[in-house]
Amino acid sequence: MKRHSTIVRPGDYENALSVVGTNVTVLAAKQITQGQEFTFQSGEKGMGPPPHSHDWDEAFFVLKGSVDFNCEGRMETCMPGTLVFVPGGTVHSFQYGPDGGEMLEVTGAGSKATQMFAAVDKEIPPGPPNIEVITKVLSKNGVTLHL
Repeated sequence: MKRHSTIVRPGDYENALSVVGTNVTVLAAKQITQGQEFTFQSGEKGMGPPPHSHDWDEAFFVLKGSVDFNCEGRMETCMPGTLVFVPGGTVHSFQYGPDGGEMLEVTGAGSKATQMFAAVDKEIPPGPPNIEVITKVLSKNGVTLHL
């Protein structure tokens, strides 16, 4: 399939998905780009995914607040303007800092990120997640938890 230039304006994308404490707005899924996926993510202090891995590459650009990233066992606080690249297969996690945070996420080709975010939003109710249920939902969408 031939790829085409894409412009996404406010109003072109759906409301944010609720993904276990992170609000995820899908800006462009692979169905649009035929490659990478783009999301805007935000969360309150202490929220964020547990250690996990997946086959696709992922990059985060911190826009506001701070985000504590743990990649390959190394923790680093990332402020606005920081880019974090996570190669596919890398165990990683993050938590939003004291004032929360906002990031742009770009995934590599072959990503199942937006599919996974939609499944979590649909199948996991608000509140503390049931680890067994979320593990199954993530696994069906290419993500492995490392608890």
